[in-house]
Amino acid sequence: METDYKKILIVDDDSFLLDMYALKFSKSNFSVSTALGPESALEKLRGGLSPEVILLDIMMPVMDGFELLTKIKEEKISPSSIVIFLSNRGQPSDITQAKTLGASGYIVKASSTPSEVIEKVVEIINKENKE
Repeated sequence: METDYKKILIVDDDSFLLDMYALKFSKSNFSVSTALGPESALEKLRGGLSPEVILLDIMMPVMDGFELLTKIKEEKISPSSIVIFLSNRGQPSDITQAKTLGASGYIVKASSTPSEVIEKVVEIINKENKE
């Protein structure tokens, strides 16, 4: 990975996980923004935040991650962002839906350590940047 900071927006409704992933990603040379829930994410993106990566949880109140991604696409906000789902849901139907909506990756929280999550995100970024 290049030495320049990658901008990442982490969206989750669990403030403990949000803080933990923010710390882990910032220690891995990412410039981290966080959003506690989908409304906060939309507000930041509409306000001009344009991260290279958006890391999305699925299960959130008001609007789930799939609905949030649909809204981001409809409004054409942050169109060049690489979207990766990070969820405890690992059903094939969820993974298929994520891909159908245009996500570049899907990571199951329960089967990945925070370090593995970062490694997978970096792999997905590198793969996307080669295409």
